[in-house]
Amino acid sequence: MRNLLVALVVLLAASCKGGYSFTGGDVGNAKTLSVTAFGNTSDLVNPMLAQRFTTELQSVMVRQTPLSLVGREGDLQFGGAIVEYSVRSEAPAANDQVAQSRLSMSVEVEFVNTLDDKKSFTQRFSAFRNFPATTDLRSVEDALVEEMVSELSDKIFNRALVQW
Repeated sequence: MRNLLVALVVLLAASCKGGYSFTGGDVGNAKTLSVTAFGNTSDLVNPMLAQRFTTELQSVMVRQTPLSLVGREGDLQFGGAIVEYSVRSEAPAANDQVAQSRLSMSVEVEFVNTLDDKKSFTQRFSAFRNFPATTDLRSVEDALVEEMVSELSDKIFNRALVQW
């Protein structure tokens, strides 16, 4: 019985066409992807943010698809810039004090699907994290940035390859 089940799964997987990965991304007939280095045009600049974001986006795409990462001119191409990185007071507290601060990040992404131009897009993706206003940003920045970069990379993956 077990051999029959394994054979059915193998047969089903072999009969699927269209470049679907096991994580749900549809890569079509694409074989390669490229992610050019993202710039940082925001007013507040974290010197490592652009590199960190580019690396995470590359990692997500390679991990969740069968595509090979190439330096440039992939079948699927990602590029863009960090256009917002800011901190502002968010939630008021008693006595005109601020209870929370918000770290925000927005990325403008240009996605080019060289095999199916209808799937190409330019879009802004945003994420934020709140933290206590009494906390110094430097003490929580790395952890918050890591969370936002991961969230943004997942959003971009879903928009480009899952079409959510």
